[in-house]
Amino acid sequence: MSSRDDIAFTVFKDFKSGDIIQSKTTSSALTVFRWSWATKALALLPPSVPTSASSRMATVWDGAFSSTRAATASNVSMEPRAFAPSVLLAYGIIKNEDWLFKIPDELSDEEAAPLMCAGATVFNVLYTYGVKPTDRVGVIGVGALGHLAIQFASKMGCDVLAFSSTESKESDALFFGASAYYTTQSSKDAKIGRLLDWLIVTASAPPDWSIYLPLLAPKAKIFPLTIGPGNLAMPSMPLLLNGSTVQGSVLSPRIVHERMLDFAVRHGIKPVVHRLTMNRDGVEQAFGVLKEGKMKYRGVLVVPEQERR
Repeated sequence: MSSRDDIAFTVFKDFKSGDIIQSKTTSSALTVFRWSWATKALALLPPSVPTSASSRMATVWDGAFSSTRAATASNVSMEPRAFAPSVLLAYGIIKNEDWLFKIPDELSDEEAAPLMCAGATVFNVLYTYGVKPTDRVGVIGVGALGHLAIQFASKMGCDVLAFSSTESKESDALFFGASAYYTTQSSKDAKIGRLLDWLIVTASAPPDWSIYLPLLAPKAKIFPLTIGPGNLAMPSMPLLLNGSTVQGSVLSPRIVHERMLDFAVRHGIKPVVHRLTMNRDGVEQAFGVLKEGKMKYRGVLVVPEQERR
């Protein structure tokens, strides 16, 4: 490519001092994404950027936080490509169009970005591992992943029970589709009636398993989605005697990802977002809200309209 094909984009760098530095960089790659500090970013493709015949033509796409192999995959691929090694380029990321998705017109950029991360994570659990409309699903943590897990499971016909550490999100959880809400304290002696077939753990820290394992039906499935540096420690005897399955899960294959978007649009599933401006002040504000534990559901840094291509 010649120099006229270079695309300039803004990056925000976080230093150990806590200072946020804004700078410019360029790339001659086909597509450059403005990285929104989290795990997903939406970008507008310049009109001059070509797309192959195998791509679905669109202006707005999303680059998923998964690796892209050299081989071209079809839109119906079930290959678990998220397991492959991935290379990230700081706050800007270059992706092969093979792992780009057309964003439905019904979704705004702010709504689409969290769905491409948290939405795909929880939808993959429910869809890939075969949840049934007759299943009873427990969701621990009503936050970034949890509030979407409740919506997806509810719209799939499941009876959803929400569990959280505080009472503050009860009305939200019921609005998202939960049929009942329990705090950690009330869960200790909870009489939930029929036991849980599924338990999806989305809390920021591992739960007290002694509270939740007694709530599981025989052969229940447990999905620990909490990301952290520690080990997963669980009592072995309750798992053995109950025949429970502990299943890890990452982002979905391409076809499941696309079905997640379609399902979300058809059923009106949308994330609750905390909108911030993608500039130095916005990035610093986002860090501050996170450190204070006040980020409710999903934070989204939005590129100012005048800076969009």
